[in-house]
Amino acid sequence: QVQLVESGGGLVQPGGSLRLSCAGAGFTFSGYYMSWVRQAPGKGPEWVSAISTSGGSPRYADSVKGRFTISRDNAKNTLYLQMNSLKIEDTALYYCARDRFDGSDYLGMDYWGKGTLVTVSS
Repeated sequence: QVQLVESGGGLVQPGGSLRLSCAGAGFTFSGYYMSWVRQAPGKGPEWVSAISTSGGSPRYADSVKGRFTISRDNAKNTLYLQMNSLKIEDTALYYCARDRFDGSDYLGMDYWGKGTLVTVSS
């Protein structure tokens, strides 16, 4: 059974940092691209970042580029999101998700965790 469990959220002041983790289980973690998606209160989901199976080719939404860094440790089946220079508008529930491909065709995210809440407030 596929499981994704996020952790590391919390309350932080503007300009602060947090590191989110996502532990994967029940599947071959190293064989999948992974993504972070967030949902702010009252808004729809926003894709944040994605990473390839090997950890290369990270991609970021313009809203977080230069402030967030995605990484993974396949030996630990864990995905990370280092968030620096946090802004109030980064407040959201952050989810990790497994990406699916059919060859080079992207099929979407098929499994999601339950999320970890990040609140940026003074």
